[in-house]
Amino acid sequence: MRKDELIELGVGDALDAMAAGRTSSEELTAALLERMDALQPRLNALTWYDAEDALAQARAADAERASGAAETKPLLGVPIAIKDLLNVRGQPCTAGSNILKGYTAPYDATVIARLRAAGAVMVSRANTDEFAMGGSTETSAYGPSKNPWDPTRVPGGSSGGSAAAVAARLAPAALGSDTGGSIRQPASFCGITGLKPTYGRVSRYGCTAFASSLDQVGPMARTVEDAARVYAVIAGADPHDATTRAEPLGDPVGAARGGAESRSLKGVRIGLPREYFSSGTDPEVESLVRAAVEECRRLGAETVEVSLPHTQYGIACYYILAPAEASANLARYEGVRYGARARDAEDLLALYEQTRSRGFGAEVKRRVILGTYVLGSGFYDAYYARAQKVRTLVRRDFEAAFAGGGCDVLLGPVAPTPAFRLGERTADPLQMYLGDIFTVNVNLAGVCAMSVPCGFTAAGLPVGLHLVGPAFGEDRLLSVAAAYQASTDWHLRRPPEASLDRSIV
Repeated sequence: MRKDELIELGVGDALDAMAAGRTSSEELTAALLERMDALQPRLNALTWYDAEDALAQARAADAERASGAAETKPLLGVPIAIKDLLNVRGQPCTAGSNILKGYTAPYDATVIARLRAAGAVMVSRANTDEFAMGGSTETSAYGPSKNPWDPTRVPGGSSGGSAAAVAARLAPAALGSDTGGSIRQPASFCGITGLKPTYGRVSRYGCTAFASSLDQVGPMARTVEDAARVYAVIAGADPHDATTRAEPLGDPVGAARGGAESRSLKGVRIGLPREYFSSGTDPEVESLVRAAVEECRRLGAETVEVSLPHTQYGIACYYILAPAEASANLARYEGVRYGARARDAEDLLALYEQTRSRGFGAEVKRRVILGTYVLGSGFYDAYYARAQKVRTLVRRDFEAAFAGGGCDVLLGPVAPTPAFRLGERTADPLQMYLGDIFTVNVNLAGVCAMSVPCGFTAAGLPVGLHLVGPAFGEDRLLSVAAAYQASTDWHLRRPPEASLDRSIV
């Protein structure tokens, strides 16, 4: 196959091509590495890749395929980009932070071990906001990633590098993590598909912690079916993570494939939260989402208006709970056990202060300070305990919509705007945080959700449709998303080479 054909292969396409002998994992990986060399200086989507290591993994996959292992290894030979938050044995894992530069992972995260067992090739590490704290990938110690559709704009965050890598054809799929929208918002901004599984569906063992009760690892790909293929491999209970649950997985790939083949939503009840169609949303975004709703109706879905009355409290609740958990999780980076160390400190207290002051960026410091404050004596009950009560109310809103309202999924925008310009919100943290207004409540409730492309603005920027399902309702969610996606062609569009050729300093 030609190189321009190889880079267009999605997960399923790559598996079919390798099974038919039209290409090999080594040939596909080599083509992607060549593209990384060409585009990485312009997009900064990646933090690390090693051609020798990636090609060695690919050759091993080809040897396994020759021995007949493909039947038991559902991702055999497929290159996947890994968010620089997940431990991959022998690879750096910096979480986009100076404090972890030089750290090499001594073990595999559970999701990585499962990808290895499935035969995947861990081809690169994708850029991320520092410790996943950001909505634009601009807080990374490696510098901001750029949006392949317009390199003057952000790719979203914190999984912006993963989204940009998939959109720019640097990998057929990637792993991201989602604490308040960090898979879905970059997927929306970059015109790809991103799935945030139910909390407890995918192990967090080996994922550098931000907020442990909110973090969730998930796939990012070009199509719903490709995302389902990766999800089916990484999902499931894990003895290393006590928060995972042994709920039946179902058949994610079959659900996605069935939805795409049927192109029908007959019998599906879709809830439209009135709070998600409110003032403050960009008119083009709202128009495209409403057009997607009309397409779902054309496919046979019944739509009903529902209410999630505590939506307005989500951002405030999230920015109490997430920083509080971050403050506890990041206490381990003190310069003693691993990571960077201030070598000129005169005593232990100075070591802690100087290591953290030099190692953490401004956004991480902001959230650690905020989290420490709300957990402090005299403030815990006033802030943290009350936020936990609000979280319960948010969860009940979703339960009422799904169980009481009989909805299969909820639909709305992923973000209030398309991708914004680099630097546009870095001086205004509140504006950055408000970009998560439609996504954070999903994490607070612990339910599943995804973003699929639903159109482009007049400026050529992608917009995502937000689909939300009940806890452990991924199969239904994937089926609905795939039916919609099969009836549109937004996901088939790719960034023009003219955009990818633009070098932005």
